[in-house]
Amino acid sequence: MNRHKQRAILAVAVALLPLAMACGTEKGDSGAVSVQQPVTGVDWRVDGITVGGTTRHAPATARLRIEDGRAAGNLGCNQFSARATVHGDRITVGDLRTTRMACGKERMDFERALARILTTGTLVARTEAAKLTLTDGDGDRVHLSRGAPE
Repeated sequence: MNRHKQRAILAVAVALLPLAMACGTEKGDSGAVSVQQPVTGVDWRVDGITVGGTTRHAPATARLRIEDGRAAGNLGCNQFSARATVHGDRITVGDLRTTRMACGKERMDFERALARILTTGTLVARTEAAKLTLTDGDGDRVHLSRGAPE
C-alpha cells in the first residue's frame, strides 16, 4: 500500500473513532444507561425502595419489566401494567392498572409506596453490574436486580 493510501485510511479511521465510541452507549443527561446494561426487555426483581431516607425490603413477588412502551409486573401483592416511555436514562410510567387482591398491611403499604414512586413523574435510571436504581424527583428510589431469584 502506498503512503498516500495509508494516510487516507488513517485520516478516515481517526475521523470515525469518536462516532464509533458514541455508538457504544445510550446516554441521557447522566450517562447512566448503557447498551451493555439495557433497562428494557429485562425481568427486574424489586429488591426494595428508599422513601424519605428509609429503605424497605420488597416482598419476594415484586417485579418490573419495561418493553415495547409498556411497564408490567407485580407491586408486591397485585399485578400491574401501564404505558411507559424511555428516553435515554429517563423513564416515565403512566397510570397503573392493577389487580385488586388484598394482602397484609405491610405488603399493601409497600405496594402503595412503590406505585407512587413509579408514577409521580420522570424516573432517572442508573445501572451498575446487574443492578438498576430508579430515582424520582423527590429522591425516592426503587432498587432492582436483574432476573428472578431461584
